[in-house]
Amino acid sequence: MKHGFLPVSREDMKKQNIDQLDFVYVIGDAYVDHPSFGPAIISRLLEARGYTVGIIAQPDYRKAESIMALGEPRLGFLVSAGNMDSMVNHYTVAKKHRKTDAYTPGGEMGKRPDRAVIVYCNLIRQKYKHVPVIAGGIEASLRRLAHYDYWSDSMRRSILMESGADLISYGMGEHSIIAIADALDAGLPIREITYIPGTVCKVRSLEEISDYTMLPSYDEVRNDKKKYAESFYTQYCNTDPFSGKRLVEPYSDNCFVVQNPAAEPLSQEEMDEVYSLPYMRTWHPMYDAAGGIPAFSEVKFSLVSCRGCFGGCSFCALTFHQGRIIQSRSHESLIEEAKLMTEEKDFKGYIHDVGGPTANFRFPACEKQMTKGVCPNKQCLFPEPCRNLRADHRDYIALLRKLRALPKVKKVFIRSGIRFDYVLADKNDQFMEELCRYHVSGQLKVAPEHVSDAVLSCLGKPKAAVYEEFCRRYKKMNEKLGLKQYLVPYLMSSHPGSTMKEAVELAEYCRDLGYMPEQVQDFYPTPSTISTCMYYTGLDPRTMKPVYVPHNPHEKEMQRALIQYRNPKNRELVKEALKKAGREDLIGFGPKCLLRPGGKAPVRSGEKPVHPKKKTIRNTHRKKNS
Repeated sequence: MKHGFLPVSREDMKKQNIDQLDFVYVIGDAYVDHPSFGPAIISRLLEARGYTVGIIAQPDYRKAESIMALGEPRLGFLVSAGNMDSMVNHYTVAKKHRKTDAYTPGGEMGKRPDRAVIVYCNLIRQKYKHVPVIAGGIEASLRRLAHYDYWSDSMRRSILMESGADLISYGMGEHSIIAIADALDAGLPIREITYIPGTVCKVRSLEEISDYTMLPSYDEVRNDKKKYAESFYTQYCNTDPFSGKRLVEPYSDNCFVVQNPAAEPLSQEEMDEVYSLPYMRTWHPMYDAAGGIPAFSEVKFSLVSCRGCFGGCSFCALTFHQGRIIQSRSHESLIEEAKLMTEEKDFKGYIHDVGGPTANFRFPACEKQMTKGVCPNKQCLFPEPCRNLRADHRDYIALLRKLRALPKVKKVFIRSGIRFDYVLADKNDQFMEELCRYHVSGQLKVAPEHVSDAVLSCLGKPKAAVYEEFCRRYKKMNEKLGLKQYLVPYLMSSHPGSTMKEAVELAEYCRDLGYMPEQVQDFYPTPSTISTCMYYTGLDPRTMKPVYVPHNPHEKEMQRALIQYRNPKNRELVKEALKKAGREDLIGFGPKCLLRPGGKAPVRSGEKPVHPKKKTIRNTHRKKNS
């Protein structure tokens, strides 16, 4: 049952008979009370445990008084930049300002500051010196220890040190935030809350910290890239709640940042509870005049069926944020939410997505993960599927069938990404058939990312032959069903490991496919990924072997242009790239050439231009956080 929005003003507090809130939640997004928005989940869960929570959404960061809108909370401030990292939200990979912010009313840019967590925490500290401050969300979670910062091209300290916050609740946060709230409510000083899984704290002494692994100090990783690569990989191998160790990062003789092991994954019953809380399932009405929140339209008719990912892509921060252990909701929970969707006035009969970070993962990769944790030095799918992997789509198929059968539902799409090597690992073709027959509308987007095995190894993705086999089977299944449906590959340029040779190889793949993407995802070095560690250090932290990294902006432009070689604006860049790669054989009039000597790119027989609204590859950060 819906009870109304959480307080956003003193007037709201008065109407709800609240004199003082237990927590005030300061967020960088607009206030959307929906389970696809992390702050809504945390707030409603605290409310369900008896705590009062108010929301200060997108305060005026130029005025410290804006942080005082709801008064001083009884237990503490919660701070999050929002569903998206504020720096990714503001800047393209070329460090140019984006024009719109999908998480702000009307898409207006500029309502949140750069490095929002740091700014908001500092505002709070100006007005409330001694009130506990707990930072969370994707921005704080991925900066919980010393990290490479792409935008300043420097090593930065833990965000705990830079923000003045007392604690970080990292990861998805449900277990840790309740434990923090209960400890504060019991009267425990914030400085003594050093033990909760899924949190990071600051301590002056290690006397009361036990069973920990000492990382290199901040000064060491700032001055030695090899030390940082070693430190990062230690962190990467200790993200599991069952096998992960407590980590300590020294900052001086009397200051240490302590990362406790990750919180345990939610049980299915707990996941169901989280998604059944009384959300209003829309944006706050104060945004109606501005036309609402653009990002909400992407999720309004989508279902989050799972969390976590054992895919292990190097460029993805999911290992650090959601973890590698899959957590899933029950069929009953998802069906109940789908029924609520069908009652919305603007529901047209289409469920836009049923998935998560990877749509076709519904349970942990193997039985032992829920008791012993994931293997710290091995991946489930890379370089090849583990022999213990459970590749089984039957539960997902059953769920999709139930959703398709609901009254008012015309079609159920799968848009959050299919892990194609996991599909191939399943010896039963039933999922492939149901996918093609019922859940694709003309084209399926998949993410091979590249075609060079050398680059794919750096990416943590399967060899090119695996994707080629998936393409063959997908085509064969559609022919069997009498359908004309296509694959649209996500491709990435300038990832560590990609020299100009591999970039040309990718361009030749596009040529042979007859495919010219409108946009290309250039590698974006966001915090806490293996790929970003490679980008900064020039080392693969898994092997400590050197990796080629395209750093020069002009080289990155050339690599990107090669994939879009048919765009006339890219002609000179493509020509320069081909010469640099020693591939002038691709300049000419032959059927395999990418450029003609004096004009346009050659058009091959049967090749058609890609429709701009269909075969596109979005140049956006792929958000995989709740």
